[in-house]
Amino acid sequence: MEKAVVKTDFQFPRQKSVYKGKVRDVYDINDEYMVMVVSDRISAFDVVLPKGIPYKGQVLNQIAAKFLDATADIVPNWKIATPDPTVTIGHKCETYPVEMIVRGYLTGSSWRLYKNGGRDICGVPLAEGLKEHQAFPEPILTPSTKAEQGEHDENISRDEIIKQGLVSEEEYVQLEKYSLELFKRGSEIADKKGLILVDTKYEFGRKDGVIYLIDEIHTPDSSRYFYKEGYQERFKKGENQKQLSKEFVREWLMDHDFQGRDGDVLPEIPESFINEISERYIELYESITGDKFVKEDVSNVSERINNNVNSFLSTL
Repeated sequence: MEKAVVKTDFQFPRQKSVYKGKVRDVYDINDEYMVMVVSDRISAFDVVLPKGIPYKGQVLNQIAAKFLDATADIVPNWKIATPDPTVTIGHKCETYPVEMIVRGYLTGSSWRLYKNGGRDICGVPLAEGLKEHQAFPEPILTPSTKAEQGEHDENISRDEIIKQGLVSEEEYVQLEKYSLELFKRGSEIADKKGLILVDTKYEFGRKDGVIYLIDEIHTPDSSRYFYKEGYQERFKKGENQKQLSKEFVREWLMDHDFQGRDGDVLPEIPESFINEISERYIELYESITGDKFVKEDVSNVSERINNNVNSFLSTL
């Protein structure tokens, strides 16, 4: 069994603080830069599972880095460098308190809302007679508020965001424009790989009056992909779509009576399933990027990260 990184505890030069999320540990360097270490932790139903997934952090970080580079002509992004396979160093930005969710298809939570009679998502009206996994005529924006840790994000309309002063109208119009252009680019890249970018989320921040794209983009943790081949046939038959995401982890947990509800007990996850998850993430990487995944040396990950990050920080 390969080693998995589930905890980090670095002390980098000029470090002021560290924020530990479900998957990422973010180190603040002198209120100027962020060192984002993508761990091998995995969450489902808002719960971090006790065992890490070998190479998951590397997969997510390298996918995000690739797509940040591939979209830098659309909007400036926070990335400065990826000095380690699991680390991105970038600009510290003031984060906008909303997530820009773009949906190209009626699936997931949007389908559940529609199936239960909802005909409006975040102020966007939906036509009658739509079916699960049906493509929208044009991608729609369904923003959500960024919740505090341990809380759920909440859907919110464009008008409410502006009314509450979460984002100015001028800036929000720009965020909409950037989000739709990023989704278009992501869809074009996915199409060339035989995939459909179904939905995704983008986060933005601001530094020195400039809007930056921040965090990860187009990874299997932040996005849903369908396989293009067979999509139409499955849709016509009302069948589930073959998709690239971590949905199979949620399905395994549900099969073992866990959905994060009060009283649910986390099942013991066997090593064989941990290995299967790792292999699936590597498959996701290769399908999405078209590149062969190269496993990095994990014999002493903490030392490797520390050396690589310190070496790069010394150049800033």
